Amino acid sequence: MDFYLILAILITLALSTTAAENSPAPAKSSSNPFTEKAALLRYWNRKIPNSFRHPQFLVSKLTPLSISDAAKFSTIAASDPYKLSSTLPSFCSAAALLCTTELTPSLASHPRDSAFSSYENSNFSNYANTASEGLSSFKNYFGNEVPLSTFNRYGHDSGGHNDSFAKYGPGNVDTGADFTSYGANSAAGNDKFNVYANSTNGVALGFTNYVTNAAGRIAEFLHYGDDSNVGQQIFSSYGKDGSGTASDFATYAHKYSNIIESGFSHYGENAAGNVDTFKTYSEHANIPNNHFESYGSGTTDGTETFTTYRHQSNIGDDSFTSYEKDGIFGTAEFNNYGNDSSGTDAFKGYGENSTYGNITFKSYFEDDTTFKGYAKTGIDFKSYHNSSSAKIHTESRHPQVNQRVEAGKFFRESSLKKGTVMPMPDIHDRMQPRSFLPRSIAGKIPLSVTAVEEIFKIPPGTAMAKGVASTVADCERLPSRGETKRCATSAEDMIDFAVSTLGSNVEVRSTSNTKGSKGNILIGEVKGVNGGNVTESVSCHQSLFPYLVYYCHSVPRVRVYEAEILAVDSKEKINHGIAICHIDTSDWSPNHGAFVALGPGPGKIEVCHWIYEGDMTWTVRDRA
Repeated sequence: MDFYLILAILITLALSTTAAENSPAPAKSSSNPFTEKAALLRYWNRKIPNSFRHPQFLVSKLTPLSISDAAKFSTIAASDPYKLSSTLPSFCSAAALLCTTELTPSLASHPRDSAFSSYENSNFSNYANTASEGLSSFKNYFGNEVPLSTFNRYGHDSGGHNDSFAKYGPGNVDTGADFTSYGANSAAGNDKFNVYANSTNGVALGFTNYVTNAAGRIAEFLHYGDDSNVGQQIFSSYGKDGSGTASDFATYAHKYSNIIESGFSHYGENAAGNVDTFKTYSEHANIPNNHFESYGSGTTDGTETFTTYRHQSNIGDDSFTSYEKDGIFGTAEFNNYGNDSSGTDAFKGYGENSTYGNITFKSYFEDDTTFKGYAKTGIDFKSYHNSSSAKIHTESRHPQVNQRVEAGKFFRESSLKKGTVMPMPDIHDRMQPRSFLPRSIAGKIPLSVTAVEEIFKIPPGTAMAKGVASTVADCERLPSRGETKRCATSAEDMIDFAVSTLGSNVEVRSTSNTKGSKGNILIGEVKGVNGGNVTESVSCHQSLFPYLVYYCHSVPRVRVYEAEILAVDSKEKINHGIAICHIDTSDWSPNHGAFVALGPGPGKIEVCHWIYEGDMTWTVRDRA
């Protein structure tokens, strides 16, 4: 018999005896006692010695590793956690982890003239490289789940090959989508994206080395990132060193996008004869932050056009650095820039050192504007409006801003009354299933971006890489005033943190299911936890990581409620909701979505929200 298995069984039997002597038995379970999950449940019973049944929503997240597999991988991690990468396929499979598609077969050899429908989590590395003529079409590439897949080295060295994406990533929540080295060194052909990542929340989008060094390629985005809420959109080396390429954005971050940061660096740089057009860019946006660096610099005979830029946008910040710098025979035109909007703008090196060019602002409106180092000749402002003439109609724009916060995402405590009809947001867990690792393994993996990327072979620039970086940054962030926080990389960590904060007599809750999402609901019976008194809780929110990592933090001065959620028409109970109301919001940002939706500002109102699927809140055990 395997030495590790014998050792693990002996330890398990010893722990089982100790638990039986010192802890009340939970509800009987038919699960195998010789598993890591069973061992964790015994640990739970010792740390939280009450008779509450272990909630299924948390039990389902515990590791499926057998005792022998756990012992094997724990031994590897203890000796050198980086050696886990040598057994990654078996490790990820046995532990139910979320590993990258680099471990799956590539579709590089798939027929290049293909129609893909509802594809997601597939490896398109090296797809359509050296392709000639033909068409590849994608009808719906990952709809509502966190994507693992990235298009790496897509369509390199192709000639005359056409690509069409009908819908790429619409409606994603907390996701990332990347094209890394797309269409480099290609010639002729068309790229068309009809709808790219519209109606997203918390997205990170990136195009790196997109159609660089291409000749005669036509790229068209009809609707890119429209109606999106909070996120980042980066184009790096877009069309750089190209010749005779054309890029057209019909609508970009349009239709009430909220707090979107967009960055264009090395866009069209050193290109010859390129034609780039933004027809409607960041229109009706709330707090957009647009940064252009080295845009069209060094171009020869290029044309850059913004037809409507930042029209009726609210607040935000824009910067243009090295725009059309050192260009020859270039044309840059802004029609209707910043009309009826507010914010700050800084132009540095605009058209500087360009020769024989034609750079025009037909109608320019903005406050707090600075121009530094721009060309003294060749620039024509036909209608320039300074701060004294730019009228900002904030009252008329507030309804537009409010539309960007999902209905029902935040609500007042008064809504939690029997008989109230209210909207419910989409509370679905958008991340793909993963399991906790045992502490004996997770505790040996350094919580650093470089370590996790190396151990789990995560390609840089992918959605998972960005998720890992964001998670590590959250873990390293100093706590807010009055907050205690911990990144729980194992279920044991989470239990320990909850107990250290609230004591050993605690229980954990989450909303039962997702029924009622994105519709109106009827509130049934409502019960306040601990009599509805102000209390403290520990809320835990999952992060994008190869294994389950939860950001847990103490939440002082809250009231927690359990509420029956009924169907409006039939009055039938469809869900059991858990809501948390933050009584003290004085330290929250004035731009927080809660105040955008509810008003009036920090410290003036309490703010409530549902506990979403996948998240949970711990409280002191409810009094009988």
